[in-house]
Amino acid sequence: MGFCATNDLYGELVRKVLNMKIELPQVGESVTEGVIGKWLKEVGDRVEKYDPLVEVVTDKVNMEMPSPVSGELTSILVSEGKTVLMGAVIAEIAVDGDDEHATDALKEPIPDTLEPSQADRIGTLLKDVSPVGPTGSGGHISEGPVVQRYSPAVSRLAAEHGIDLSRITGTGMGGRVTRNDVMAVVGSQVESDPTSTGVSETDNVEVVPLTPIRRTIAENMIRSATQIPQAWTMMEVDVTNLVNLREKFRLEFKRTHGVNLTYMPFTLQAVAASLKDHPGVNSSWGNNSIILKHRINIGVAVASDAGLVVPVIHDTDLLDVAGLAVAVDDLARRVRDGKLSLSDVQDSTFTINNTGVFGSVIGKPLINPPEAAIMNTEAVIKRPVVIDDEIVVRSIMNLCLTFDHRVLDGAEAGAFLKSVKSRLESIDSDNIV
Repeated sequence: MGFCATNDLYGELVRKVLNMKIELPQVGESVTEGVIGKWLKEVGDRVEKYDPLVEVVTDKVNMEMPSPVSGELTSILVSEGKTVLMGAVIAEIAVDGDDEHATDALKEPIPDTLEPSQADRIGTLLKDVSPVGPTGSGGHISEGPVVQRYSPAVSRLAAEHGIDLSRITGTGMGGRVTRNDVMAVVGSQVESDPTSTGVSETDNVEVVPLTPIRRTIAENMIRSATQIPQAWTMMEVDVTNLVNLREKFRLEFKRTHGVNLTYMPFTLQAVAASLKDHPGVNSSWGNNSIILKHRINIGVAVASDAGLVVPVIHDTDLLDVAGLAVAVDDLARRVRDGKLSLSDVQDSTFTINNTGVFGSVIGKPLINPPEAAIMNTEAVIKRPVVIDDEIVVRSIMNLCLTFDHRVLDGAEAGAFLKSVKSRLESIDSDNIV
């Protein structure tokens, strides 16, 4: 039988073998790459549309990526622990014939015969190729010279540590040098030269490898500290009325709404209202411009076993205290359970970091790029203060604001913080009802 096909045969062939390239989705303007944490399917598995396909770790979230199509997982192109750019192809799925992606592919004119050069449209059958997946990194190797190209992240990392990339054997697709390859060389240099870290073989120490999320957090914080000129200010807030009000209503609130009444919903409400009055704080730096955000989406930093996560309460200004309490409780629970979705960590415009829960009374947080500011809420402490020339005991909470000095001056940052302070000090029962 010759290598040809009728229209029907060609269409059937496409339906059976059309492989769709699965790309790592974009998760936000500040996220450029992710780490493949764990594949939830194996090559040969049946995958339904929206089934969890792979766990991906970024500097914003540890997420489960769903399959965009139904079909059979035919190849895994990026193994666990590897770092890839957003938009990179990480797998291939042989889609079902009735899938809309396959239908779109069949809309092109179908040739009367299928020539070898036309076979490239539907893929190439490879033989004697090592499996690609969590335990293998093989792939089709083209003949002839290969020009190695390096990603900006790899080039930057190599330059920082004085490493010659041409001397590294890459473990990525097609021998590509990945960031993990560079870090492996860095690690080997440190191990061969103990004095560079001040650690000798006789010291009683333990070297703990970085988890993917810890590595991405570290890189994001380095970017924040080195690329943003950060200024800091603090104000004391007398939250005695808030403390008394919470104590009075907390049991009734729990019975009515099913969640605990904490100070955070009141703080969120005060911050959201103040961001409306001071829109410059709800913005970001745009090189030659300042980008004002019309929506108020406040991120709340939450500590988890894996690291710091910042889920977002979208349109914070549209929720009352009860709605905010429910939202905070829901996000915190899903952080603990590792059930955050992409939308839960996207589009934040301002961040609150509740360090007071650990007893901290003062601190300087690092800005969460690309936002213009971040605020710590510190522990509520009873202290003697002077009111009307009399010493009285009041409940005091410090608010600590770090801001991007390219976007904000001290006057605007101080006015915003004063607005939050005023709102928290004037809270009454109307804020709960």
